[in-house]
Amino acid sequence: MTEGTVASWLKKEGDAISEGDILAEIETDKATMEFESFYTGTLLKIGIQEGESAPVDSVLAIIGPKGTDVSGIIENLKASTSPSKEEKQETTPTKDTSSKEEKKSAEAPKETKTQTSGSSDRRIFASPLAKKMAEEKGINLSQVQGSGENGRIVKKDIENHQPAAGAQAYMPAGQEQFEEIKNSQMRKTIAKRLGESKFTAPHYYLTIDLDMDNAISARTAINEAGESKISFNDMIVKASAMALQKHPRVNTQWTNEATIIAKHIHIGVAVAVEDGLVVPVLKFADQMSFAQIGANVKELATKARDKKLKPEEMEGSTFTVSNLGMFGITEFTSIINQPNSAILSVGTIVQKPVVKNDQIVVGNVMTVTLACDHRTVDGATGAAYLQTLKQYIENPITMFV
Repeated sequence: MTEGTVASWLKKEGDAISEGDILAEIETDKATMEFESFYTGTLLKIGIQEGESAPVDSVLAIIGPKGTDVSGIIENLKASTSPSKEEKQETTPTKDTSSKEEKKSAEAPKETKTQTSGSSDRRIFASPLAKKMAEEKGINLSQVQGSGENGRIVKKDIENHQPAAGAQAYMPAGQEQFEEIKNSQMRKTIAKRLGESKFTAPHYYLTIDLDMDNAISARTAINEAGESKISFNDMIVKASAMALQKHPRVNTQWTNEATIIAKHIHIGVAVAVEDGLVVPVLKFADQMSFAQIGANVKELATKARDKKLKPEEMEGSTFTVSNLGMFGITEFTSIINQPNSAILSVGTIVQKPVVKNDQIVVGNVMTVTLACDHRTVDGATGAAYLQTLKQYIENPITMFV
């Protein structure tokens, strides 16, 4: 917050002020808050009128003994170019204050009236400071007798409150602790590259559900018949690569001078490692079989976790696939792995009611989300790509043709 606005004054110049009285309502960046006086005296001068805004540390009001001449005080304070810590108070008394008063908070929660939660219907009136102190000390305001106007609970009532016999106030215990972990070079690189991608590329997201019934049957048949086993991720990578053949505008890079369309298809596969995330690349993935994709992904993932990936094995991707389905994540969005123009986020397969042949049946559904760079991939282009991907996954036999 750098500026506040006086919404309304609840007191006027010349009024007698007691500690705990609400002087004004202040509009902050996020809420309208009641401003409580920490001093007793007369409201000698209002520094900021209703509806006016002023920077933090501006003089809100001057409180002091009745009849005190305050001419020139506001002007002198405004002229000060380097106010001390003690001078930075919205309410400035005209007499010396103790160090205890100087440390009092100038802000308090807006809510000052609290309805008791027990059997009593008595409404409780408490100053914001008293309410905050009661919350910190674990004191039930319904058990406090207020000494302020109309029975209002003020600061001294909380300080002097003695819990009833048998009632033990909660006293927080423990120590706030933090652990500092030095950022590795990988962590720094991830932060730098993803920050650049998110804040330079205008991302938008397209989500679609895939009927996985046929994919499940095809995978089962392939794994039972062949020596090598394939995963659903292998099928997604293959389908993604083949769909790029039909939608080359998704297989692009943005530069200030031109949009570069890659004629080859290299799929980056995001792999989680101890220090973060790496993206090994399957070169010419559209030409690979399911089994070849699976074998290469396993080999590269193992190298990644053992920190043995070569730089050339992480370079040159034209499109990226990120799969969190194995963690039970149903749907998510990813940050584009630049210079790619798109990344596919793959969720887990879940069973849910679907309509088939006008009947509600249990279906196996996978949700995928395509994040696109709007500078290179228009919405209709991204949607068409997902439709092609959907056709391949829902009819796996077409990927063999």
